[in-house]
Amino acid sequence: MSFFPAQDPAAGNAPSCDAIDLVIVPRTADLGGFTVRRALPHARRRMVGPFIFFDHMGPAEFRSGQGVDVRPHPHIGLATVTYLFDGEIFHRDSLGSEIAIRPGELNWMSAGRGIVHSERTAPDHRVAGERLHGLQCWVALPADREEMAPGFDHYDQAKLPLVSGEGKEVRIIAGALFGARAPVGTTWDTLFAEAKLDAGTTLPLDATYEERAIYVVSGDVDIQGDRFAAGQLLVFRPGDRITIGATTAAHVMLLGGAAMDGPRYIWWNFVSSRQDRIEQAKADWKAGRFAMVAGDSEFIPLPEA
Repeated sequence: MSFFPAQDPAAGNAPSCDAIDLVIVPRTADLGGFTVRRALPHARRRMVGPFIFFDHMGPAEFRSGQGVDVRPHPHIGLATVTYLFDGEIFHRDSLGSEIAIRPGELNWMSAGRGIVHSERTAPDHRVAGERLHGLQCWVALPADREEMAPGFDHYDQAKLPLVSGEGKEVRIIAGALFGARAPVGTTWDTLFAEAKLDAGTTLPLDATYEERAIYVVSGDVDIQGDRFAAGQLLVFRPGDRITIGATTAAHVMLLGGAAMDGPRYIWWNFVSSRQDRIEQAKADWKAGRFAMVAGDSEFIPLPEA
């Protein structure tokens, strides 16, 4: 029995893609041999649902002795979402959390009124070098939860539902899709899922969530007769049922949720519905008023601009 809805025979035959509101080609930065593609925030689209930050990391091949070294730094007003395809990152935070995140696992860290964390490659993973590839996202918290107590949750791959069949495999990371619901506790209506599609297969995406987008990690996809290559974020218009066709074997991420409850300010690692709260966070970090990561004397200073 299939978990996927039957396809409309007429779907995907339109000559132009009216369902897409915006195609975002991420800006790319080289962080010392480590490429990051940033799709959100964008000048024409600040958020998709609660997603206010979307980074595609790598793929990168670290040589022996090399790795990621993101020193302790602060966050407020958001939840960080880390999901890897290859490699490992070791997470430590000011709550005392210490855990490695591996492919198919999820780190969900709610900053709330303030948290500090670091992300590094563990010493034993630097010996022979390692490939690293994945996503780092931020979701904004609703205005009435921005000052909630910080929290951290880790979910092993086995805890994230997998729906498969007919040449497609979908892992539900947050929210609900195809009759399965992820155990991740979110503070806003949120969709996040990973889909792997064989060439020639199709995947329906209903209008259950108000705002939706897909990011093409690899391969090519077809939306209503238009073809899109890897490294693009396709933001859909609300209300339309979408059919994603894989013209080659494809790896895509589905993201979205309800439209956020108002605009957000974003500066460095801080997100808030209030500009004065951003200024307070800047002053607090500069003055050393955040709780720090135990045993780590390093930190990233407040940027000058």
